[in-house]
Amino acid sequence: MLTPTTAIRIAGLTVRFGEVLAVDDASIDVEPGEFVSIVGPSGCGKTTILNLLTGLVPLESGEISILGKRPVAGNPDIAYMLARDSLLPWRSALGNASYGLEVRGVPREAREAKARQLLARVGLADFEHHWPKQLSHGMRQRAALARTFCLDAPVLLMDEPFGALDAQTKLQLEDLLLELWNAERRTVVFITHDLAEAVALSDRVVVMSARPGRIVEQMPIDLPRPRSVRTLQKSHEFHDIYSDLWEALEAGMKGAPAALQ
Repeated sequence: MLTPTTAIRIAGLTVRFGEVLAVDDASIDVEPGEFVSIVGPSGCGKTTILNLLTGLVPLESGEISILGKRPVAGNPDIAYMLARDSLLPWRSALGNASYGLEVRGVPREAREAKARQLLARVGLADFEHHWPKQLSHGMRQRAALARTFCLDAPVLLMDEPFGALDAQTKLQLEDLLLELWNAERRTVVFITHDLAEAVALSDRVVVMSARPGRIVEQMPIDLPRPRSVRTLQKSHEFHDIYSDLWEALEAGMKGAPAALQ
């Protein structure tokens, strides 16, 4: 049910690509400031849902609203971070971090000041004039994270942004993301295949079944905040939630709600 405080509403969403039923009758409500992760097998429609939220894929069946409005391409209320950093090779770290603000018409002095602030927060203060080819993979993702937060959009959509990183760098960036999010509490929809990542970051985890993607579980993550991703690894509560989430995912891979298994 849509309430005055609902940031994102997805209701009865069904997506077909030709003869392929990709998503079947999916419904998710996200409250302002809530961090929601979506997990599920490859091909279940997770990224398709993000693309629908951005207006990049047309809505054909069901209902979607973002801050009370229908999705449109170029919505300034949304910042979208992809699995790849997608840095422009001809722009410095500063130029990349400030690019979204430049597209939105923010004057150079203001956008570069904001970008410098975010680059410092992600540990790249000394690398603002470096080109992407001079940065490590982890540093490139930090620059992409700075670019995403630089937009000041109230809704962040993140599609496996740390999926290709090594384990240590991934933990560092997960903690960095939590630090940035805790400071501002923007609304986040986060796609991941990593259940530990979903538990550590989220207020709630949505589990999708194998294609056609259906919602089989919406699991609240009752762990106190602020959180440290590395500290959580030692928590019995963390591992109990992880185990429950894994069972729900296994049930979804068989195509049935966990409650019916």
